[in-house]
Amino acid sequence: MKKASSVEEYIEQNSHFAEELTILRSIINSTELEETIKWSAPTYTLNGKNVVGLGAFKNHFGIWFFQGVFLKDKHSLLINAQEGKTKALRQMRFESINDINKSAVLSYVKEAIENQRLGKEIKPERKNKSVDIPPELKAFFKINSELNTAFLALTPGKQREYCEHISSAKKEATRHSRIEKITPMILNGIGLNDKYKNC
Repeated sequence: MKKASSVEEYIEQNSHFAEELTILRSIINSTELEETIKWSAPTYTLNGKNVVGLGAFKNHFGIWFFQGVFLKDKHSLLINAQEGKTKALRQMRFESINDINKSAVLSYVKEAIENQRLGKEIKPERKNKSVDIPPELKAFFKINSELNTAFLALTPGKQREYCEHISSAKKEATRHSRIEKITPMILNGIGLNDKYKNC
């Protein structure tokens, strides 16, 4: 199945829940959220931030609340799809049109919008990888303190790219020549792959 490029197309592709998805869509569209398609599914944003999403599966359909963990869940409608893994996301799951309580859905969506306005969010954890500085580079730092300072001012990602670039050379002479080549880039605060990233 090709990826949906519009909400209409998404609903068409999930025709077994077309009426149900249309009802949920109209509830969400009665708010100020902006409708878009992300990950080939209907997604609703506030100032570019994901608030809710619509989803249909074989036996159920529902609404995803991207920061659903902050919702009060007065009606006990929310589930964590992956207990222990999912931190912020919560799902409101339905199996038939009769399960939809329109006023409850609207109140949850409005609460999610308010939470987004207040900046309530759990950001994905970034794994903190330590930077392994090759011995040859450490030796250069001892001779050139300016290079050391400039290197420490780089983001950890850029530091890692340089370290991996040096370490990947098998011969010591190649590692030394690589350090000489990258020294001016480090001093200018440029990352090893910056020229490719800006393409």
